[in-house]
Amino acid sequence: MDAVLDVLQLAGSAALGLLLSPFYYIGVLLIMLQYFRQTRLERKLFHVRLHAWPNQLARTMGAGLGVGVLLTLAGLFLGVTVDGDAVLWLWGTAVVLLLVRVRYLCFAYSAGMLGLLQWGLGWAALDGRGDWLGEAARSIAALDIPGLLVLVALMHIAEGLLVRWQGAQFASPLFLEGKRGKLVGGYMLQGYWPVPMLLLVPAAAGSGGVDLSWSLLLGDGSAWSHGVTMIGFPMMIGFTELTRTMLPEAKARSASKALLVYGVIVGAAAVAASLWSPFMLAAALCALLLHEALVAVSYYKEDANSPLYVHDDRGLRILAIIPGTPAEAMGLQAGEIIRKVNGTRVRTKEELHAALHINSAFCKLEAINLEGHVKFVQRARFAGEHHQLGVVLSPDDQAGYYAAASPASLFDLLRKRTAKSRNRQASTSSSL
Repeated sequence: MDAVLDVLQLAGSAALGLLLSPFYYIGVLLIMLQYFRQTRLERKLFHVRLHAWPNQLARTMGAGLGVGVLLTLAGLFLGVTVDGDAVLWLWGTAVVLLLVRVRYLCFAYSAGMLGLLQWGLGWAALDGRGDWLGEAARSIAALDIPGLLVLVALMHIAEGLLVRWQGAQFASPLFLEGKRGKLVGGYMLQGYWPVPMLLLVPAAAGSGGVDLSWSLLLGDGSAWSHGVTMIGFPMMIGFTELTRTMLPEAKARSASKALLVYGVIVGAAAVAASLWSPFMLAAALCALLLHEALVAVSYYKEDANSPLYVHDDRGLRILAIIPGTPAEAMGLQAGEIIRKVNGTRVRTKEELHAALHINSAFCKLEAINLEGHVKFVQRARFAGEHHQLGVVLSPDDQAGYYAAASPASLFDLLRKRTAKSRNRQASTSSSL
């Protein structure tokens, strides 16, 4: 019982230190910029706001806090050797990688790169130098790379569960340029979660560390001989997926499954590296290459399938539904096809608008649902409601702007222009 009370006291001190750390707030700021940019792009493309970035930010922070609590409880039994230097190296590497791609704001890349760097410096023999380079080499050599990779694996398992739970909620519809220059509809699924966690670490000699009454899974007895202390460890998890061929819910399920498999494989490799140090290089490469493989496989699947969000001879394909509109009340869904409006076939936006004005007080729709079956919906119309009932249609040749599906760096997040004009090819593209 005394050990538990001592750990709770350590947790209080570590939580205070975490609140004073700038890294958590930096992560929140980057997430805010990403969601604000998403909202701005939606306004440019659709002249309406589909997502409110403050609500998205609040949901991600709440979910990240929940994950942090669960990982803190798991960390009480792990025995990962992490200190302040590890936090600095992870975040420093993440910031450098962020300058290249926003999706690199993931500790799978940071921990993997540090593992490769530790292995390379072991061959360079720089730790004997007396200058700053030698000090940096000694600091990197002291990092517990297997332990960091175990944390990365747990984070991705948590990420897989979060994507399954919240991934489709954060999906943002887009107009995208297809293979032959024709515009198609699509969705960007992106979620970033700041995870504040507390982690047990070995106490230094004479620092008054707490002795635990239970064993640690990965803890080396000699390293933990002086007891334990606790530090605040702000982490970041996030994912980005682009789909032209799947519904957001289906894409989220596919991404979730891949992330769970990734977490299990990297976790097994990290545990193996903690038991046999020569396997550390393979574990670091596993974290990097498998993560890139997830991206490559997703891209290949998208490239191999036909776009979903395009109009065809049956009618007008729905890209998205604006929340709180008649379309939502009628139960229309993204991916469905509007075939008839008030008994009139519609194949263009102009025909849709004309059919809606046949009866200004009432609307009856015939739609083809996701299973290919015909369904009928109807509703009274009232003054001031959306002119298309709240339906965002897939793009046609008259669409003025589209988003370019290219990865974004930190500098892209800070740029003001978020859409590319079809009429001004020299304008700045939106990087996603």
